[in-house]
Amino acid sequence: MKDLRRYLVLKYIQYLVLSSSNAISTFLGLLGSVYTIILLQSAKVSSKSTTVLISSLAKADILVSVSVVSEMAVRTFDVTTSSTAFTSALLQNLLTANAHISCLLLSGVAFEAYLITFFPTESRRLRTVKNARLTSRIIWILVTAECALFQADDLLKASSTSAPTRSPCVLLFHFSSTAAALLRSLSYFLGILLRTVNVYIYYKIFFSMSNR
Repeated sequence: MKDLRRYLVLKYIQYLVLSSSNAISTFLGLLGSVYTIILLQSAKVSSKSTTVLISSLAKADILVSVSVVSEMAVRTFDVTTSSTAFTSALLQNLLTANAHISCLLLSGVAFEAYLITFFPTESRRLRTVKNARLTSRIIWILVTAECALFQADDLLKASSTSAPTRSPCVLLFHFSSTAAALLRSLSYFLGILLRTVNVYIYYKIFFSMSNR
């Protein structure tokens, strides 16, 4: 469990403390995720709701791995300008999806720690493996839909210059552009809210443990 706690600290720093990821934090995060996935396969680690959330958090870095490998492939092989623009948007959206999934899962772990600290008995029915898996599945579905919308918006922007002015694609472009802009704004404010809530939760937990 000490290793899992260190991994959570690393992820909190990477996604909820740093304003943006850098090469060092990304590399350390990938190494931590690989080690955590291997560690969670051990029989010594019991299957609890927290470990389910941590497992999903570690698997979210698969998106980072795909992005890194794809970017290396794009730089290695000669590609056209249009495919480069599409691939660049896709890789950025994958990184965004990874960040959003990680922030939501980390917030789930923080909320569960809050329940364990202050409502251990009352929250026992909520803190189940089934609910943790359901929560992880919902987060992945929502963020996947968000990533698909962002990618569709980027694709329509790239092809809008060649589309006729009165084409039905123009209406689709305006709709997806507006929806993507609203979703990006919502994600930005949600990110600030999650950072604030996480700081408050661990502030309460820290002083509660200190008083004990």
